[in-house]
Amino acid sequence: MVTARARGPRFGGGFTRRATAAASLVLLASLTGLLTGAASAVGAAGTANAVDPEVNVPVPQAPVAEPEDPIRASEYWLDKYGVREAWKTTRGKGVTIAVIDTGIAKGPVEFEGAVVGGTDVSGVGSHDGRTPVGVVDSAHGSWVGSLAAARGTGVDAGMIGVAPEASLLSISVGFTASSSRVPFSEQIATAMRWAVDNGADIINLSFTTNTLDWDESWDDAFMYAFEHDVVVIVAAGNRGSGTTRVGAPATIPGVLSVAGVDPSGKASLEASTQGITIGVAAPSEGLRGVSPDGRVVVWKGTSGAAPIVAGVAALVRSAHPDLDAANVINRIIRTTTPAAGATAVPDPLYGYGLVDAAAAVNATVPKVTENPMGSLADWIRLYRRAAPAPAPVPTAAPVEVPSLPAAESAAEPLSPLFPTAESLRYGTLPLVALTLPAILVALGVSVAVRRVKSERAPRTPS
Repeated sequence: MVTARARGPRFGGGFTRRATAAASLVLLASLTGLLTGAASAVGAAGTANAVDPEVNVPVPQAPVAEPEDPIRASEYWLDKYGVREAWKTTRGKGVTIAVIDTGIAKGPVEFEGAVVGGTDVSGVGSHDGRTPVGVVDSAHGSWVGSLAAARGTGVDAGMIGVAPEASLLSISVGFTASSSRVPFSEQIATAMRWAVDNGADIINLSFTTNTLDWDESWDDAFMYAFEHDVVVIVAAGNRGSGTTRVGAPATIPGVLSVAGVDPSGKASLEASTQGITIGVAAPSEGLRGVSPDGRVVVWKGTSGAAPIVAGVAALVRSAHPDLDAANVINRIIRTTTPAAGATAVPDPLYGYGLVDAAAAVNATVPKVTENPMGSLADWIRLYRRAAPAPAPVPTAAPVEVPSLPAAESAAEPLSPLFPTAESLRYGTLPLVALTLPAILVALGVSVAVRRVKSERAPRTPS
């Protein structure tokens, strides 16, 4: 197993700042040796980010009532992926999404009323999880949270999430040794359990470890989520950040792994990757995100595709509160729009297809009895070595050994000169039996010879 100490997570998205893009890339190179994305700045452990050469979109100082608000209008996925249509049924009320990331910042108006709780598992953040953790990508958690459930800045204005009436839990994580005091694998295990215990219906994980394996402590943590009926959404990772194929946690059976596509619906070259565990695809380029300082930035990566799907899951759970996690996932993957470039279903680039929020909420979908993305419990039984049986405990009590049966005593001979029963049985008697007839035969022969000789001897006259 590979832990975060050997290979940490990479973020699934990147940000755009005209004045700082070049400096960010230089810093990335000095930290990780990678020149492929702002999210890689977290080094061996990053979230799925990549730099997008667009400029920041300023947040209006005053609410803008016009429907053509520039920020709201730039969220192309709201219409193209059926989100606005799904809003006619629900906006995610009553559902809680846990964002395990760098932390959702306080301050931006888009998060007012959205974040209902939080914690820090890094050892360096604030107790409520609202102080962004990290040197470079500390804004990452805020970007992710805004895509899932941002409230906007007014009527039809400002950044809005896919499920704008859902609640958020902010769990701050440190993705590098310099931004945490706790091993990464331990942080995630703790964060998963805290999220479940504090009411999460959905957990969003926008990072990858770039390895197929995961720390064994995650077995119990993810099983804990599955056993408590929680939907777990995971970013697939980005080629631009060095992820050539999906890595854990996107390889864990039972999670819904999300790949990324460009605005045309084609698999993103830089802001996505491939793998047999991908379940669905969503926009990963030209995304918007609210930063801790309130600015809206343009970024890309599967780190952003994942919370879009997490928002869709919140809409489904809100519209269908009777559905368990397996059926929520099933509705999402069975109502997708076929991807033009897909060669199979599921496809290693698109999974089952492009997410369709309206269909996921409103379509008639037969129920399933098992999670279509697999069973972690079955995987553990097959691939985890069984624990060795405990060694026997020594006891001070005496151990009773049954006695052997008494041996038969041999008859002692009266004298060495006298034969024993054994010698008579196997020696003397057989010898006598063979010798006696021989003696008799010899005597008979002798008598006969004498008789013959007597008859042949000459007789003298009387």
